[in-house]
Amino acid sequence: MKITYDTTASFDIDAQKGFTPLCPDELPVKDGDTIVDELNKNAKYCKFRIGSKDIHPPTAKWITKNDHEQGAPMENPKDFKSVDLMWKSHCISGTYGAELLDGLPHPMEYNYFVYKGLEPDVHTYSPIYHDLDKTITTGVIEFAKQNGIKTFLVGGLSLDFCVGNGVIDLINNGFEVIVNLSSTKPIFDSTEYIQKLKNMGVKFINDVNDITNIEIIDLLS
Repeated sequence: MKITYDTTASFDIDAQKGFTPLCPDELPVKDGDTIVDELNKNAKYCKFRIGSKDIHPPTAKWITKNDHEQGAPMENPKDFKSVDLMWKSHCISGTYGAELLDGLPHPMEYNYFVYKGLEPDVHTYSPIYHDLDKTITTGVIEFAKQNGIKTFLVGGLSLDFCVGNGVIDLINNGFEVIVNLSSTKPIFDSTEYIQKLKNMGVKFINDVNDITNIEIIDLLS
């Protein structure tokens, strides 16, 4: 396996405080606040750096205050534009939980950045499409093709939701995808999920030290 610097992008998917123990009342992922160093290391091997945020309004239709409804299917889902499940309030625009983890670049310092879930009747997972039907792209595919990107080195939160959905969409659009397991964390046991992604052609490394086993081309170009 080869990583070519000029045609590779790192992708920091939803690496936000609302998905970490820093915000225990939102959607905290265990150890989600420990991935920053590895995300920054990912970027050193790539010419481009792409990022995304889950950004929601306080009036979102899928918000529930009842723990037992967390992850439950929405009633009458056809009444909403692109919502499937109910979730606790998280990553509300302008709040601490919506911020990227400390140590990551400002969104304006990325080569391309996606904000998703802004509408009250929309709650998508993948940063590749604005809708669950995958008909409206966020522009990542187009940016990648315009700049000759062929490979994505991916991390973020969480592996088994937004990261995984984004990885699947990238694979389905013909890109090579490598997931750095040290730059992402799952909500649930991810053994079967990782195997599912492997079966689709996704490659995994344990951390950037594994890249010493991969040929790096034009790293200093």
